[in-house]
Amino acid sequence: MVNTVSFKKKPRSNGDATTHANGESKWSFQFSLTDLKSIKQNKEGMGWSYLVFCLKDDVILPALHFHHGDSKLLIVSLEKYVVLCESPQDKRILLVNCQNKSLSQSFENLLDEPTYGLIQKLKKDPYTATMGGFSKVTNYIFDSLRGSDPSTQQRPPSEMADFLSDAIPGLKINQQEEPGFEVITRIDLGKRPDIIRREPVSAEEWIKNMDSEGRILDADSIKQMIFKGGLCHALRKEVWKFLLGYFPWHSTREERTNLQKRKTDEYFKMKLQWKSVTDEQEKRNSRLRDYKSLIEKDVNRTDRTNKFYEGQDNPGLILLHDILMTYCMYDFDLGYVQGMSDLLSPVLYVMENEVDAFWCFVSYMDQMHENFEEQMQGMKTQLIQLSTLLRLLDSGFCSYLESQDSGYLYFCFRWLLIRFKREFSFQDILRLWEVMWTELPCQNFHLLICCAILESEKQQIMDKHYGFNEILKHINELSMKIDVEDILCKAEAISIQMMNCKELPQAVGEVLGMETSAVTTPDSDTGEDESVTVMSRSASTYQNLSMPVTAANGTRENAQQMAVTHSAQRLTPT
Repeated sequence: MVNTVSFKKKPRSNGDATTHANGESKWSFQFSLTDLKSIKQNKEGMGWSYLVFCLKDDVILPALHFHHGDSKLLIVSLEKYVVLCESPQDKRILLVNCQNKSLSQSFENLLDEPTYGLIQKLKKDPYTATMGGFSKVTNYIFDSLRGSDPSTQQRPPSEMADFLSDAIPGLKINQQEEPGFEVITRIDLGKRPDIIRREPVSAEEWIKNMDSEGRILDADSIKQMIFKGGLCHALRKEVWKFLLGYFPWHSTREERTNLQKRKTDEYFKMKLQWKSVTDEQEKRNSRLRDYKSLIEKDVNRTDRTNKFYEGQDNPGLILLHDILMTYCMYDFDLGYVQGMSDLLSPVLYVMENEVDAFWCFVSYMDQMHENFEEQMQGMKTQLIQLSTLLRLLDSGFCSYLESQDSGYLYFCFRWLLIRFKREFSFQDILRLWEVMWTELPCQNFHLLICCAILESEKQQIMDKHYGFNEILKHINELSMKIDVEDILCKAEAISIQMMNCKELPQAVGEVLGMETSAVTTPDSDTGEDESVTVMSRSASTYQNLSMPVTAANGTRENAQQMAVTHSAQRLTPT
C-alpha cells in the first residue's frame, strides 16, 4: 500500500516485484488482516478521501490518500476477506470482525499481485540486504538517482540540477501523519501587504552609526537598513566582515586591526602546511590529492565570465585555489566539496584580500557546513522545512507537485545548497546574500525566498500541466531571469503574513523561530482570548524596528506587528 501523501510515485508491476517506472521504491507498509482492528474514513466534503488503518495493538498506520477518489473500491476489496461494520459511536469508523478463511493472506495480496517481492527487488541495497522480514510499519525510500543502472534513469541528465545527481543520496521527507493537513488548509494568513524597499545603505549612514573608536552604535538598526535595502558596493568590503561574524559588532577599530594581524599569521601557517607537502608525501595522501584535484577542476570553471576571474593565469583564480586548499587544512574532515567554490567566489570578489576572504568564508561555511557533509543532513532538513512552509502557503500547489512526483522539491536542491548562487546574476547575489546575512526578519528567511520564487512560477506550472521533467527543466531555466528585488519583497510580505497569523501551525513557527503557545489568555479590556507568540531575537528585532509597508490600495500604512505581549502594536514608519 502506498502512502501517497509521502510524495511517492505510483507503483507498477514488474514480475514479482512492485517498483516504480524509474526503478525507485516507495514508502510502504505491510500487515496481516488478523491484526486489523478498524478503518477510519475521511469526513465527507473534507478534501480528497483517505483511509487510516488501526491495528489491534493500537498501532495507527500512515493515512492512505486517494487523490482521485475510489477509496470505496478498496473497502469493497477488503470485504472479500473481513467483515466490516460501522461503529455505533462514529459512522466514519469501520470495525473489523475477521471470520473469513482467507485471513492468512497478507495485506499486499489485495493488490491482485501474485507475490510482493519487494525485499528481493531491493536485495542489492546494503540497507535492506540484512533485513529478515518486515515489521508492522517499515518505511523505505531509495532515491532513483542512486541507481547504478543507467537504463533505469528515464529523465535526461541535461534536465537534472547540477548537484542533484550525486549530492543527496537517500533523502527522506517524513510528512506529518494525517489529519494535520485539514487544519493547515483552513488557516487564513490574512491580506498580504505590499512591501517598499529602501535605497542601499550609504557610506554616510554607516559612519553616522559609529563612535569615535569605531564601535557600531546600533547594530540592530544597521541590520534592519541592510535588510530593507542592502549595501552600496563601497561598503561591502567592511560591512560583510561584520555580517559574517569575522568582526564583532561591538569591537573597536583598534581591536579589529589586532584581530586581522592574528588571523593573518594563523592563515599563512595553515597555507604553509599544504604548500610544504612534497610530491612524495602527496603520493601517500589520497585525500589531499582528491581535494586538490577537485579544487583545480572547480576553480577553472567558477565565474569565468566575471572580470575578476576571467582569462588564463588570473590572480583571482590563484587566490580562489589557495583559499580553498587552505580551508582543507582548516577543516580536513570536510575538506572540499563541489559547490564550495561558488560560495567563496563572491566573498573573494568583494574582499579583494586573501586573508579577509578566507576568514569570511570560514564564517559562511560555519552556517553552510551541514549542506556539504556526507550525510547531507542540512539539505534534508531544509527540504522538509520548505515543504512545511509551502504547504501552509498553498496546499493545492503542493498537492499538484506531489501528483507530478515533484513533492520532494528536488528542483530546489541547488537553490539551497549554494544559496541561489547560480539563480541570480553576480551583482544580485551580492545583494541577496547581504540581506540574508542580517538574519532578519526571521530564521530561515532563505526558505521564504524559495516560496516566493515557486509562488511566482506556480501559475505557469499548473496551467501548462507540467510533469516532473517539465517542472525541473522550467525551474533550471529560471537561472539569471529572476528579479531579486521583486522576490525579496514577496518573501518579506510572506514573513509578515506568517508572523501576524494567530493560528500559525507549531511546525511552521519552529521553522521561522517563532514558538506559538497553545494557551490563550483573556484580554483585560475586551475579554477576548488571544494566543501568545514568542519570537526569536531576529524576528522581534525586525518587528520592533520601523518597517514601511504599502497597503494593497497603494497608500502607505503602518505595519501591524505582533509582539510578545497579548495585543498587537502599531509601529512608526521611517
